[in-house]
Amino acid sequence: MFPCINFDERFADFTSAWMTEHREEYKNFDAMEDDMPRIYMAFLNEPAKWLDGLTPGSYFTQYEDPKDLVDWLAAYGREGVPIPDLLLEQIEFVGKPCEKRLLALLKDESEEVSAETRMTAISLLRSMGSTQPKMLYIGWQMNRQEDDELADNALESLADMGAAAVQPMLEALPKANTAGQAAMLDVLCGHPGNEQVFRTALRLFETCPDRCALFASYLGKLEDDRALPALIRRAQDDSTSYLDYIELRSAIERLGGTAPERDFSDDPAYEALSGLDSGFTVG
Repeated sequence: MFPCINFDERFADFTSAWMTEHREEYKNFDAMEDDMPRIYMAFLNEPAKWLDGLTPGSYFTQYEDPKDLVDWLAAYGREGVPIPDLLLEQIEFVGKPCEKRLLALLKDESEEVSAETRMTAISLLRSMGSTQPKMLYIGWQMNRQEDDELADNALESLADMGAAAVQPMLEALPKANTAGQAAMLDVLCGHPGNEQVFRTALRLFETCPDRCALFASYLGKLEDDRALPALIRRAQDDSTSYLDYIELRSAIERLGGTAPERDFSDDPAYEALSGLDSGFTVG
């Protein structure tokens, strides 16, 4: 196994030595911070004893085997050493041959693979424009929790996949739990015109009042004026907060309707925002 060298620490040491050697070149710390890109380039291009004379910038470029590179990524995660950007850049450079290995890493739910490593693998695959993980990512949405950083990161990738992910998401939508449906709607509402998506968004709007603003925004994106009666009813409801009303009004107006006027003078959020130059008006 290749060594997991802490490049962050090495760069910190290099920067400290640079400051000592070049302190007279800088008027203050801000001036040195402005020069950090040049310092980093010097770090990348200077032969290092701790790399047996190689430069940090060239160290990872000597490796092109996908298994070696992705296993190395996983080893950094296991050992709790910061993953070097230079390693990630080399994996991206090798590109498509690494996809299968990264996908296998994502499927490994053992303690051997850290959450950070899996998040990094998702980001790498997204940077590569890979659609290989789409079914895995959709599977993660099916019974997800509302707060799930891994599933959220995967959802960003599904959004980037565009039309390639839409049909399998439509097939999965009715089988997902409420959190999963809400998550997938975030992507699917960017592709208006599907009856199933509209009905799911309307149903969740009517049955999940605690997430009124979210589902109102989805209905607005779908641009189907059949949602207007439900949106207007909620906007008229005395229990609707000012912050929810703002999103409701936005959706209503986007669909060509007129939001009912409301008095929110007793709403703490309205009082807090009324003193700001926020552009919000009621009615």
